[in-house]
Amino acid sequence: MTVNYQQQLEFKVQHLLAQFAEFDMPEIEVFESPESHYRMRAEFRIWHTDDDLFYAMFERDEEGKKQVVRIDDFPTATQSINDLMPIVLAEVKANPLLAERLFEIDFLASKHGEMLVSMIYHRKLTDAWTEQAKTLQEKLNIKIIGRSRGQKIVLADDFVIEKLMVNGREFTYKQIENGFTQPNAIVCEKMLSWACDVAQENQTDSPTDLLELYCGNGNFTLPLSLHFRNVLATELAKSSVYAAKWNMADNQVENIQLARLSAEEFTEAYQGKREFRRLKEENIELSNYQFDTVFVDPPRAGIDDDTLTLIAQFPQIIYISCNPETLYDNLQTLSETHDIKRFAMFDQFPFTHHVESGVLLVKK
Repeated sequence: MTVNYQQQLEFKVQHLLAQFAEFDMPEIEVFESPESHYRMRAEFRIWHTDDDLFYAMFERDEEGKKQVVRIDDFPTATQSINDLMPIVLAEVKANPLLAERLFEIDFLASKHGEMLVSMIYHRKLTDAWTEQAKTLQEKLNIKIIGRSRGQKIVLADDFVIEKLMVNGREFTYKQIENGFTQPNAIVCEKMLSWACDVAQENQTDSPTDLLELYCGNGNFTLPLSLHFRNVLATELAKSSVYAAKWNMADNQVENIQLARLSAEEFTEAYQGKREFRRLKEENIELSNYQFDTVFVDPPRAGIDDDTLTLIAQFPQIIYISCNPETLYDNLQTLSETHDIKRFAMFDQFPFTHHVESGVLLVKK
């Protein structure tokens, strides 16, 4: 039976309602995705035969064995990726130097026309490859990166610049190859706007400060900073910290301090259990902040117990989740101290079981 978009969306909503039925839940706010052409990145294996090569993915058959699936177009990906796919493939087929032992091609697009193509090989890349790839890059007006074991050849940039509109203001983001970014830009804008609406609606008369854990490249940090006096954001990955600092400067946002700490490390610092040189190097003095809101967007594993204990002390928690199972587990703890005031579902990945959620929790 073919399921249309609204049917699959309603299935997800009902599944969430059942999953969180034991909590005192507000009405779920549902944010839809375009039905197709919503992914800003796509990764394909390159499958070689005796006389051809093509894009491929894999699926498992009834016996659990991997089967190669030829991909000629990919409606899940943005239209710009679909338009470029056959052009790049034709160029590679016509150039033995570019085709030799080519293993994978990855695409990273922006809403405003930039495209980064990563070509991954099972051989060492030579100066001759670099020259041919530069020619292709100029011909197609794209950015190309070549990769093989121990090699990364960046011919122009290793990023695209994305522009996202949040409640009438445009924010620019450096999206780095292999760095984490929200793949569905349209739904990402809806997530950012929802988080800002929540923050603005629940502000007190006196300006307060925001703590953000797991900030990544500053995706949520930048627009949220407009609704707080100061923001302290934490992130461990060096590439994400670099991108976040670039994004802060490019958007001329000056009320954010960024600490290169994991959530667990920040908890130890905040509780006075450890001192971190990385805080001193950034001139961050935790006692100068008056936090009343914490924003968290954790990985799929959710929030560890010590960090849960920490954030339970805050009057307001804005929680973005990519995994309903770990969100459910974390709410078992947080609902002891906080009420769930708003609950949103963001359909980042239509026609899959994946769901992103947003929750506002307010201290009882």
